This record gives sequence, C-alpha cells and structure tokens, in this order.
Amino acid sequence: MQLLDGKYLSQQIKQEIAVQVADIRSQGGKIPHLVAILVGNNGASETYVASKMKNCEEVGMQSSLFRFNTSVSEAELLDKVRAINEDPGIDGLIVQLPLPDHISADKVMETIHPAKDVDGFHPINIGRMAKGLPAYISATPQGVLEMLSRYQIETAGRHCVVVGRSQIVGLPMSILMQRNTYPGNCTVTLTHSRTQNLAAICRSADILVAALGRPEFITGDMVKDGAVVIDVGLERVPDASKKSGFALKGDVKFDEVAPKAAFITPVPGGVGLMTICSLMQNTLKAARQEIYPKP
Repeated sequence: MQLLDGKYLSQQIKQEIAVQVADIRSQGGKIPHLVAILVGNNGASETYVASKMKNCEEVGMQSSLFRFNTSVSEAELLDKVRAINEDPGIDGLIVQLPLPDHISADKVMETIHPAKDVDGFHPINIGRMAKGLPAYISATPQGVLEMLSRYQIETAGRHCVVVGRSQIVGLPMSILMQRNTYPGNCTVTLTHSRTQNLAAICRSADILVAALGRPEFITGDMVKDGAVVIDVGLERVPDASKKSGFALKGDVKFDEVAPKAAFITPVPGGVGLMTICSLMQNTLKAARQEIYPKP
C-alpha cells in the first residue's frame, strides 16, 4: 500500500505556483487576485475559507474576503457578485457553500461570470468540461486528476467506480475519468443512493472514488485487493478525546481498506489539500486569461 500524499504534492504545486507568480511580479504583470464571499459563521466554512486565503498569500497571490450575515438577502448577495464580475482587478470569485436556505446556491453560481468561476461550478464551465473544451474544472475533481497524474497511476482501460453523484464532485469526476486523455479512458460506473448491489459494484473497481459525504461508509469488504482508493470525504465526527471535540473522517474506513489497496488517500492530508491547490491553479489561469481570452 502506498499513500497518495496530498500534503507532499500540495507543497510541490504551491512552490511551482509561487515561482510563476514571482515571474509575473518581476515583469510588472498583474498579480492574480482571488475573492471569497462567506455568508454566516459556519465553523467548517470559516476553516475552509481561511485556508484558501492563507494559501493564496503563501504563493504571492492577492486575496480578499467579503463577509455577510446570514440575514443577507439573495438580491444583496447577487448584487455583490455582479459588482465583482465587473471589477477588472479581480480574477477569481468563490462563494463558500453551504448558503442559508433563503438563498439559491444555483442562482448565485449562475450569476458568477464564467471567466471568474474558478470553482468550476457555472453551467457553462461544466458544459465546456463535458465537451472537452477549455474550462475551469471543479477544484476537487481537478485535484484528484492531478494526484493520479503525479503518481503516474495507470487509468486507461480500468474500471472506475464513483460513489456519489453531486454536481461538485461525483458527476464531474465521472465525466473526467472517461475522457480520451490521461488521466482518463476509464470505463466509469457512477453510483448513488438508489444503486442496488453497491458493495459488489465497488468490489469491481480498479479505481474507487468515494464522494458521498458519509463517514467511513466504504469498508474493507467493499474493496478488492490492489484497488486505487480516492477518499474525497471530509466530515467532522464527535470525538471527546480530541481537544477540538471532533475528529476528521473520510468516506473510507481507512484502517480496513488501506491494507487491501495499492494506493489510498489519507484523511486529512489527501484530496482536501489538492482541492485548494487546484483553486489557486485556476486563479492563475484566470489572471492569464488562458480559458477565456479577452478580445
């Protein structure tokens, strides 16, 4: 069993980004600028956003955070998104999910200009990704691809099973893994809560991507020997032995699955760190106008 070490890879990628940003600065170019919008004070969201802002600063990018109370109206939030769309000094915009129930996440995502949608959630970017056109790819699936590529894991002809069909991870992951490229060329099975014989399907996977948001759902008897196991889950589970009062768990029961796997991602220290790197890579692309060149 070999760990797919997100901590090691993310440090490597951040160093590469830092060199590119320093080169832009030395040539008097525009420093990439990422803006985040945070609504409310959800603990997990606070942690995620703070990490994203910190990582931007570490590689020399500019970052800004706009905070709103949970009482903010949908109209007010959309107005702020539109203002950021029109600001030439801002390259990328992310709106941290989840949002309060009275605000439509779909409406917010669709209001972000595709050229600034570095999270890859806009329907235009999702559609372009599905057609194999240049697009911002959702940060988590892109991070998984980066991990597979840097560890030189063979994917062509393999059976990839994705557990979970969210529009943020599961669905794009299934599309990306079947593309005629590397990583890709897999035969893909996308499973979900209505899938029958899920355990048997998981056991048939050469590459298993767990992205369903249920702590330790994937157990040892659901994985075949020699599989590549990608754990996208990151949930807080109450744990009185921890100072924080909780432990971070993935969707995979690591202690049972790791001895059977050829490669496996740890939680924490796996896909989550790659997600942040992908977000910074997309912001760098946005600053360079690589996906949506201006006339």
